[in-house]
Amino acid sequence: MIFHRLTLLSSFINRSSNFLIHSQQNRLFKLNPNRQFSLTSIRPQRGDRPQLLTNNAVKRPKVKLTLNDLGKLFRLAQHEKGRISCAIVLLLISSSVTMSVPYILGKIIDMLQTYKHDELRRRLKQTTFFLIGVFGIGAIANFGRVYLILTTSQRIIKRVREQLFNGILRKKIAFFDKQKTGELVNRLSSDTEVMSNAVTQNISDGLRALTQSIAGVGLMLYISPQLALVGLTTVPPVAVGAILFGRFIKRLSTKVQDALARATDVAEERFSNIRTVKSFSKEEQEIQLYNQRISNVLKLKYKESLAYGLFYGMTGLSGNIIVLSVFYFGGVSMSEEALTIGDLSSFLLYAFYVGVSISGIFSFHLELMKGVGASQAVWSILNEEHNEKMMLSSQTQHTIHGEPLTPALMLRDITFDSISFRYPTRRDALVLDNLTLRVPGGRVLAICGSSGSGKSTLAQLLLRFYEPQSGQISIGKIPINDMPLHWLRSNIGTVPQEPVLFSSSIYENIAYGYPTVVEHVPETVLKNKVMQAADTANASGFIEQLPEKYDTKVGERGTMLSGGQKQRVALSRAILRDPSILVLDEATSALDAQSEYLVQEALEKIMVNRTVIIIAHRLSTIIKADQIAVLDKGRISEQGTYTELMNIENGLFRNLVATQTMVDVDVVE
Repeated sequence: MIFHRLTLLSSFINRSSNFLIHSQQNRLFKLNPNRQFSLTSIRPQRGDRPQLLTNNAVKRPKVKLTLNDLGKLFRLAQHEKGRISCAIVLLLISSSVTMSVPYILGKIIDMLQTYKHDELRRRLKQTTFFLIGVFGIGAIANFGRVYLILTTSQRIIKRVREQLFNGILRKKIAFFDKQKTGELVNRLSSDTEVMSNAVTQNISDGLRALTQSIAGVGLMLYISPQLALVGLTTVPPVAVGAILFGRFIKRLSTKVQDALARATDVAEERFSNIRTVKSFSKEEQEIQLYNQRISNVLKLKYKESLAYGLFYGMTGLSGNIIVLSVFYFGGVSMSEEALTIGDLSSFLLYAFYVGVSISGIFSFHLELMKGVGASQAVWSILNEEHNEKMMLSSQTQHTIHGEPLTPALMLRDITFDSISFRYPTRRDALVLDNLTLRVPGGRVLAICGSSGSGKSTLAQLLLRFYEPQSGQISIGKIPINDMPLHWLRSNIGTVPQEPVLFSSSIYENIAYGYPTVVEHVPETVLKNKVMQAADTANASGFIEQLPEKYDTKVGERGTMLSGGQKQRVALSRAILRDPSILVLDEATSALDAQSEYLVQEALEKIMVNRTVIIIAHRLSTIIKADQIAVLDKGRISEQGTYTELMNIENGLFRNLVATQTMVDVDVVE
């Protein structure tokens, strides 16, 4: 009889042992065997998706868990306390159901050995109905827990992404000079999700693993203290192995991420410059470069796979040794009638549950480390040290230095007083050197000079994209640093040499320049203003010829339009803004003759009754300016009218004109 019981138990142990090995391996892929005996609840390994990083991406600091870091991370969930509390209660219910199964199964096995015929049928029927009710409660609790955790996670992700996007947009331009777009997109998409999962799904899984470990160990001790001591002997060495394995995988994962970042960098940059790649017929070269980068990722992944294989192979072997030990000592106890086959079956199932749950606790620790690491990167971006001091939309400032904030204030003289400036990313290069310049209010000033002389820098300083290291910029007698930043920029219109358009319709690109939030403006009024601006900018002609007219999509960065068309759309956007100050940064230098004529004609219409700063090389743009300033080596070397500057013998401006026209110039009367 004892031999027959052991034969049945041996078959059961073999199947259970395989289940233990597979459950450990499935932990690698986040396949959770603990959920109501279901092996279908698969979710991807968090943080393993390809991340949009670049070579210049800021590497995450070495993660060290501190109470402050954990506190900041857990505070993400403070608005979801009610939902998380309900999820925890449901988790305890579903875990209780799960942990009752081995005990009940053991009793059923003993029942099969003890009762016969009618009595066995009656007891099996009672037990079956009881289990249907218990499993039904567990299923409902599991459904509620999963629903609450997943929806709570998405709510937190939404909140963090909104906060992060808000913080990024309020950064100074110097911040973007040091960051790559891929890095910021990665923070906004991947890191926020890792952070949210760390305090929702991961906490749920961690609590589940912890409660099942404690309950499992307690029930193992209840069934057989001696067997429990035998079964738990594997925990210390496996724990040490898991810690060492985690450290190794962490270092290796960093190398994998860096290698993947370099491969992603190649793909991102080549896709963005696909026309250049194709025009130079470099497709094969770029394919080889990308293949080389991605091969480096594969080599590291081989090492990672080898490490995982060794770890799970050793833990599987340890588990099987423990199963054999329990089988041996349990068989001895059964032969001495100190233990029933049902008790031993229950004990083995609890041992498997404890093993998987301990693995879940280690996984919880690793996921928490990932969450802290991701949060540190996000907190560094949200550091207010690099934020612009923008006035909130709910705040209003009506006066400055006792004067009302009106567009007329911006029509006063603009003074650059003793300005010295170096770009934050190029501290060794002095761009502006004690520069002093006065721009007459309501007039047109052209700034010319050689490439790299600092012409465009003046426009960026006026917009307060950067702050000078010394000196002051004033409008009238009011320093622009004292003006509300949003109000200052809303009164300055810019038309750059290479206009930037969004991948939306022509109408939406022009309407983007309207100074008021679009939703607050009647659609018919805004539409009329957009069409008027396009007409003034000589853009309505080509727009009306398009099949979809103003609803035409311009493509990414306006690639569906020609250079002249893009420039006129950008000019329409600036006109719609109706700024007091208009900055034209070499707006016609890249256009053909016909496009330049149309844009130049439009510019002459809008340069009336506003201060205009023209940064240009072309004589056709400069000649009609009221004043011309010549910039050389970071200083204003000459300033005056066109006639005055042309009459300076060996003057810089006169030489620039001669170089452009390729002829000797005479004194202008």
